[in-house]
Amino acid sequence: MSEAPETLDPETEHQSPVVGTCKPRLLKVLGPGLITGASDDDPSGIATYSQAGAQFGYGLSWTLLLTFPLMTAVQMISARMGRTTGRGLAGLLRQHYPSYVLLSIVIPLLIANSINIGADLGAMADATRLIIGGPQIVYVLLFAVISTALQIFMQYTRYVAVLKWLALILLVYVATMFMVQVSWGEALYRLVVPDITWSKEYLTTLVAVFGTTISPYLFFWQASQEAEDVRELPKRRPLTRAPQQAPAALARIELDTIAGMGISNFIALAIMITTAATLNVAGVKDVETSAQAAEALRPIAGPLAELVFALGVIGTGLLAIPVLAGSAAYAVGEARKWPVGLARQPLEAKAFYITIAVATLVGMTLNFTPINPIKALYWTAVINGVVAVPVMVIMMLMSAQTKIMGEFTVKGWLKALGWCATAIMAAAVAAMAATSF
Repeated sequence: MSEAPETLDPETEHQSPVVGTCKPRLLKVLGPGLITGASDDDPSGIATYSQAGAQFGYGLSWTLLLTFPLMTAVQMISARMGRTTGRGLAGLLRQHYPSYVLLSIVIPLLIANSINIGADLGAMADATRLIIGGPQIVYVLLFAVISTALQIFMQYTRYVAVLKWLALILLVYVATMFMVQVSWGEALYRLVVPDITWSKEYLTTLVAVFGTTISPYLFFWQASQEAEDVRELPKRRPLTRAPQQAPAALARIELDTIAGMGISNFIALAIMITTAATLNVAGVKDVETSAQAAEALRPIAGPLAELVFALGVIGTGLLAIPVLAGSAAYAVGEARKWPVGLARQPLEAKAFYITIAVATLVGMTLNFTPINPIKALYWTAVINGVVAVPVMVIMMLMSAQTKIMGEFTVKGWLKALGWCATAIMAAAVAAMAATSF
């Protein structure tokens, strides 16, 4: 990837008269948090929220009100860890924990990310075939090559700008939500009053929603992006070495993360409500094909529903696959102490970029199996929910240690929300397991 030109740092660009604080412009601040939030609504998220709305109507909308503060807290903690230490999560694990702990976290992440990449590629190909026909496997290969090439050869700052704009495609679901006949009384009631059913189907979908909303790859991505910014932006230093930068840095992280997660959850809620008001009402309780999922957009898109859906899946897939492959490469590279970073030239971080290509290739091979692309997306979310639990536990433990975080250990309401998110995710996985066996 080409070397990025020097850019203004939103942490230091707009200094206020009070030393050590700043008032950053919103659009300048939105970076790792926005990209993380936008990539959270990937094809896996679209499929999972669509399935939840179709199968249970408005019954699971409460999950997105619950997960907003929880995912915000978890992502804020991961961002603070990267900014405070100048290291990603895998780098911190390698430095402070035995190798078996590191491997027990990185290997499941790598497997889950590869499966997720494969499912996203399959869904993008399936959506493309819905519009123009042709062999799906050709589209899988094409999207795999495009997403890998963008990460390796496109200038990092331009790449980030493209990712931000791709997120706007999902606003079509928000527009549709206000165009269809929504039972707003029931929708708002179920938003605040859970209707929990002790059944395998309900609890599995619950884990899928939690897993696609609070995903482990997002923790690694945001922490690594913060650490990379510390390396690449001349004036930034790890907060443990430059505590005077903390007020501006923590304020930026808070605003960036809240905005990114807020946008992500609002769009997810729009998808769930839209499919509840269209597919569920029409009797479609199990979304198995792209054509079925696209029907949710017909009230606003009419005969172009399949095209709009395909653009949404392809756009969010191109947004999410680099985050999935990149987070895997950051984790493996930091664990192996390789040079890492999307701002580095390919020859400067050969192993890092090879890992990106390999993760994408492994995911691509899953599409040579007879797995249904839409179902694969749903079960990928379930896998992410299961893998997230141990990752969240170790992250919370690290964030509280002064030998890692110095004077910037996570405490107070942020610590409480982080552990609350961990406990709720673990309880949902345990409940799913109990009903499954």
